[in-house]
Amino acid sequence: MTSRGFQNPHGMKQTSLSDIWEDLHSGIRHAFGRQNMPKARYMELHTHVYNYCTSVQQQDAHAPRTGRSSKSNLSGGARFVGLELYKKIEEFLMDHLNSLMPDCKDLTDEPLLQFYCKVWEEYRFSSRVLHGICNYLNRHWVKREHDEGHVNVFEVYSLALLTWKNCMFEVLHQKLSSAVLKLIARERNGETINTLLISEIVRCSVELDISPDLTPSKVPHLSVYKKFFEKPFFEDTEHFYTTESAVFLDNNPVTEYMKKVESRLLEEERRVSVYLHESTQDELAKCCERVLIVSYLERFYVEFLNLLKNDKTDDLARMYQLVSRTEKGMVELRDRFEKHVLAQGTASVERNHETALNDPKVYFSALYNIHRKHSEMITRAFSGDNGFIQSLDKACSKFVNNNEVTKIAKSSAKSPELLAKFCDSLLRKSAKNPDDAELEDTLQSVITVFQYIEDKDVFQKFYTRMLARRLVQQNSASDDAEASMISKLKKECGFEYTSKLQCMFQDISVSKDLNDSFKSHIAATTPLQVDFSIQVLSTRSWPFQQGPQFCLPEEFIQSQSRFTTFYNKQHSGRKLTWLFNKSKGEIVTHCFKNRYTIQASMFQIAILLQFNESMSRSITELVDATTLPKEMLQQVVQILVKNRLLVCDEDDVDDNNTLTLNLQYKNKKLRVNINVPMKMEVKEEQDSTHKNVEEDRKLLIQAAIVRIMKMRKELNHQNLLAEVLSQLSTRFKAKVPIIKKCIDILIEKEYLERVDGRKDTYRYLA
Repeated sequence: MTSRGFQNPHGMKQTSLSDIWEDLHSGIRHAFGRQNMPKARYMELHTHVYNYCTSVQQQDAHAPRTGRSSKSNLSGGARFVGLELYKKIEEFLMDHLNSLMPDCKDLTDEPLLQFYCKVWEEYRFSSRVLHGICNYLNRHWVKREHDEGHVNVFEVYSLALLTWKNCMFEVLHQKLSSAVLKLIARERNGETINTLLISEIVRCSVELDISPDLTPSKVPHLSVYKKFFEKPFFEDTEHFYTTESAVFLDNNPVTEYMKKVESRLLEEERRVSVYLHESTQDELAKCCERVLIVSYLERFYVEFLNLLKNDKTDDLARMYQLVSRTEKGMVELRDRFEKHVLAQGTASVERNHETALNDPKVYFSALYNIHRKHSEMITRAFSGDNGFIQSLDKACSKFVNNNEVTKIAKSSAKSPELLAKFCDSLLRKSAKNPDDAELEDTLQSVITVFQYIEDKDVFQKFYTRMLARRLVQQNSASDDAEASMISKLKKECGFEYTSKLQCMFQDISVSKDLNDSFKSHIAATTPLQVDFSIQVLSTRSWPFQQGPQFCLPEEFIQSQSRFTTFYNKQHSGRKLTWLFNKSKGEIVTHCFKNRYTIQASMFQIAILLQFNESMSRSITELVDATTLPKEMLQQVVQILVKNRLLVCDEDDVDDNNTLTLNLQYKNKKLRVNINVPMKMEVKEEQDSTHKNVEEDRKLLIQAAIVRIMKMRKELNHQNLLAEVLSQLSTRFKAKVPIIKKCIDILIEKEYLERVDGRKDTYRYLA
């Protein structure tokens, strides 16, 4: 049976393309003429396509196949007749576009863009109308063609776009691209342009990205946009800014250039948001950064140091924001920042080294002011960048531990020593003590510097001694401040670091209760000759050592004896060791014109009491009476002479001198404190502290080695050194020769042994 003789079994009339095309063609021309189309006419055209397509389906259901089943060939009547309508529509679109070409043949620049955008918008609208008319063709015939693998068949709207691309865009794209780039160049030079023309060209190029696997509902590949617009746009952008930047820098400083770059980058960012495709943003930014920033990084680096030296925060912030856009530029900036801070810190200490060597406050200020200044700079100019914070930390760590003061002292331990002394000056009672809020801020500043100290164990030793002195002498400015400082140290270094400090406070509290009990006991028996209070301190927690041999004045012997008896009854088995070198008291004078209360050390009191028996005493007599070493007694006497309580017949105090009580003594204050440390005591304390630090370090190193080897069982020399240094880094910077000596000591003690055949490897002995 042939299609010519086919009869519809349902009796429906068949519709051929020739029956509908003339009217359909007229309607399509009407749509592309941008004339208003009534809804009834639109539905009439839609019905033509529907009737034709359904008629074809019925024919196809009963017509025999021709045998051309290849996907690249026609197969069946439906395939042939559907393709026929498809080709008719394609021919119409091509004819329509070719009729427009003469109107733009001689147009260029902005007139061309105006014409192109106008006809594109009209064509696009009309194509959507055509797409709706051919809706049934799209949904059935085109869909089946796709299912059968015919990749060169498109829905009608996509076909219209593809036809525009072939007939209009590919013919005009060079002139269009040139016109668009000229408009952008004019805008970059400060002119006002019609940005709608550019945005329409961009939208057009994006929508023309038609491929067999891409429908308007899918994400575009942007191949047309990137090839015909974005690529020349980037080339033009690079050329424009290369020329502009070179000329601008030849006539302006770097600081002004950075403002220009900042402005240009914002302009390009706005340009993308106004009329370019959003995908252009990242690549455009990289293009501008490469030309405007990367090309001039060396000049930025040179200017960076000048800005640092002159504290130009705004310019530094601008440079940071620009250079942070590059991949490797920040590394160099951070390195230069570190070197600058190190130079500033070193110079700060060197300027004040003569005073700072003996004045902890000056030394601390020289260190902290540099840190504070550059820390604030990081916050304001570098947005708190962690890389710059690390550079600041590295620089501070270097100049805090190695500077002119430590060089003069020939030891990095001088830095923690002076820092501990500064803490003592803050926490000790003084007329110059700051208020609580200011004191808390200053203590936090101390912790900031303390974080960079390598020899934290040295700080601990000195701080412990000074805290002990403040507590024993009841000379702390504030218990809350003392507790706050210990809390801060604990947070930085852990519980073990501050355990002794906390035990010292506990001892003071216990001693207070003990004194109250002793006073109640005395009140119930015979009163003492003198007011007496005592502090009982645990040996392990306090850094005190027993002082020189000393004969306690008779006035105090009764008090000492009665307290000893009282204490032994409460705590049997404990032994009291009396530290007269740490004792102090008050004596009231009746020999001067005014009555004075003198606060003095026990040694000073013992010497002054000798003058109750005689107005004059020789050095030898005082040595015999107190049993103090002559050298120490001479220093005590010198303090009394300096305070004009005693008069010496010679300038220098020696064995042949006679000391006389100064009955003409006068003082504006009725309460006089003469209890000041002696030079000998200060020097001995410093030497003792440093010696204890070295001894403690050896024990800590040995303990660390044993811990590591107990866990590892066997380890070579280099790895053992590395682990020991790592474990102890929070307390001090261990020296490799000392570690080696400690290893040898542990081998002698049979904690370790060298592995046979591998002398650089150690084995743990259980």
